Amino acid sequence: MSLNPITVLYKEVNGSKISTDIYLPATASSEKKLFPVIINIHGGAFMLGHSRMVSMPQITDCLERGWIVLVPNHRLCPGVNLLEGPMRDIRDLLAWVHDGHLDAVLQEQGPYGADLDNIAAFGTSSGGHLAMSLGWNTPKPPKAILSLYGAVHFTHPFWRKQLPHVQAKLPPNLDSSFLNKIYNEVPVPTDSSVSLEGQSESGGSKGPDFSRSRDAFAFTQIASGNVLSAIYPDSETKDPTFNSVDPLQNVTSEFPPIYIVHGQADTMVPIDLSRELFAKLKKEGVKCGMTEVPDEEHTFANMMKVGSRTWWLQREGFDFLEGIVGKGPQ
Repeated sequence: MSLNPITVLYKEVNGSKISTDIYLPATASSEKKLFPVIINIHGGAFMLGHSRMVSMPQITDCLERGWIVLVPNHRLCPGVNLLEGPMRDIRDLLAWVHDGHLDAVLQEQGPYGADLDNIAAFGTSSGGHLAMSLGWNTPKPPKAILSLYGAVHFTHPFWRKQLPHVQAKLPPNLDSSFLNKIYNEVPVPTDSSVSLEGQSESGGSKGPDFSRSRDAFAFTQIASGNVLSAIYPDSETKDPTFNSVDPLQNVTSEFPPIYIVHGQADTMVPIDLSRELFAKLKKEGVKCGMTEVPDEEHTFANMMKVGSRTWWLQREGFDFLEGIVGKGPQ
């Protein structure tokens, strides 16, 4: 098992070079074996973050279960919209795996093969949404999905609500021309200096740097209740029901098994949104489960301590995945 990933490009579009980190579990075998593949998608309100801004204890847990872990980047909004950018990229990553490109990389890494019949996906916040988005309009959806406080139910009034506790973090009188510099970034970036979880590009949890237009833009949209307009302008005209991008609108009896983990004290994506998703999943007869984590805010995955109550509760989601994709070969 190594926490030093292999990084490869899985896609290039309009100058954006989009990579994924590949983490490999330990193996004592010298013969090729097939390992389940788990896609782990970072959070950041679709506008922030990159592949190194994920919970390393969660990755370690996955590796100890014998899973190959892919942690992809994706293009960041608003230079591209949610459907054509992040969702398209993550769907293309899944296709990249199924088309044999992951196996081509693994051939150089010893006795590892990708078990294409046992692929799962999970993510936090916007990453939870992107994991869920693999459940529809994909030729071969994952066998199971885990959403940790994923963004969902976009027609709910919450998504247009101002958030004073976020507004309080912003410096006064941010200039619109400074904020809108984000639209001139060419090519569209696939990483940013900070994630919504609080990790910085140099490690640690330094928080946003409001001298950077991307950090300032993203937090301004969150504070003012304008995230959806910023990341998916079609919601204002062509797709006001969010039919193309909202997991809640796309749950049918054919949806993959899914587990939800959500903090009860979440002020960024209220737990009631996940509760409504869970209710619809059950109504449609989808194999599903949900763990509510007491006292936890939106970004707890980055801050939880291994062995804490929160650690064991969120781990129920990974146990659910394991019950479907199994453990990797020992």
